[in-house]
Formats: sequence, structure tokens, C-alpha cells
Amino acid sequence: MTLIRWTPAKELESIRRDMERLMEDFVEPFGRRRAWLPRTAGERGVIAPNVDVYDRKTEVVVRVELPGVEKENVDLTITNESISIKGELKKTEGVKDEDYYCSECSYGGFQRTIPMPVEIDASKAKASFKNGILEVVLPKLEAAKAKEVKLKID
Repeated sequence: MTLIRWTPAKELESIRRDMERLMEDFVEPFGRRRAWLPRTAGERGVIAPNVDVYDRKTEVVVRVELPGVEKENVDLTITNESISIKGELKKTEGVKDEDYYCSECSYGGFQRTIPMPVEIDASKAKASFKNGILEVVLPKLEAAKAKEVKLKID
């Protein structure tokens, strides 16, 4: 029987590599990929655009980051309760996979549904797309608008 010398440094190196992998998977979602969504073989994550949703007294505004996406490749569906953004970020034509030295950009289809905090009037919604930012202004229904009432204190 051959004895193998145990060295704690090898164990520590293995733990360090595992921790680096864990941190990469943790940090990755804060970009445009979401690591916790289902993955297929060879896929690093699913593209999920970042959004801001905020209130302007009579309307709700949704801003979506879509850098590199053409507005023709974006499909917007609005109901009184939610907004769905669907589209595709296409890879540069004419460049083969084997020609890349480095490829960190996200390509492919994406979809995101955002529930609305209040009921909105989908028929009066307006959308604009400028510099890779989609902005959707959604007027609130009358019943959802905050009403201010002055009350006399006795």
C-alpha cells in the first residue's frame, strides 16, 4: 500500500475555486442574465432586462433597459394588471462563433412580465423607445388614483 501525503494547501485551493465559482454565479444575475432561471446545456443564463417602475400621481411609468435591441424586435402587451415585454437581441451577422476571442454579450430571446401596483387604463398607455430605453406611461384608472380629502379635526 502506497501512502499519499496529505497537504492542507491542496484542500484550501479546492475550496477557493469552489468559492470563486459560487461568487460568479451570484454576481452574474446583476447584469442582464438571470442565473436562477432554468438553463439549457451550454447556456450561461437567461436574458432578463432590468426595469424601473415608479409612480407619478396619475400614472405609472415603466422604464426598461434594452441596449442593442431594435424597437422592431420588441413586443409589448399591456393589460389592466400587468405589462409584458418580449423581444430578441440578435447577434452580429457575419461573425462566426469560432472567430470570437471573447464573447460576454447576451444574445437571444427575452421575456419579462411586470405586475402593476394599481389598476391601469391599458387603452390609454403610451410607449417611447430612445437610446436603448423603453419607457411606457400607463395612466391609472380613476378608482386607483389617490384622492386627497382635507379633514377637520375636532
